[in-house]
Amino acid sequence: MKYTQYIEQNMVAALEQAKVAASLGEIPVGAVVVKDGQIIAKGYNTRERDNDITGHAEINAIREAERVLGDWRLAGCDMFVTMEPCPMCIGAIIASRIGRLFYGCSDPVAGACKSVTNIYTSGINAGKLEIYDDIMADEASAVVDGFFNGIRE
Repeated sequence: MKYTQYIEQNMVAALEQAKVAASLGEIPVGAVVVKDGQIIAKGYNTRERDNDITGHAEINAIREAERVLGDWRLAGCDMFVTMEPCPMCIGAIIASRIGRLFYGCSDPVAGACKSVTNIYTSGINAGKLEIYDDIMADEASAVVDGFFNGIRE
């Protein structure tokens, strides 16, 4: 499988999770964890449904991946998420030892990879996580914008 096809197929899967979140009235962020080319975990925002501040797509996907692998160490895994992670989520991604993060649109409110702050370069395991941004950013932004436009109407 070509690298670009790998990235696109997994970001599409993350976008599908974001749409599930939107259908539940959650902020539409979706994530998937991939190991050895296979999606092993999926997550979407569940903060409102579960009344749980940690119910972010990334955290939910990490928890499922831990269950699947039987280990909190997710070395050798990639994460695809539709929106730039917040400080809590990038911290969990780094701590879980995920190797590569691919994300869609920037988050000008809470983005912790480049938009508001950059936790990654602050010295916390700096250099151990590869980050790729703007992956299908237009598609990811459209899901978020559509959700918030619907609320405003």
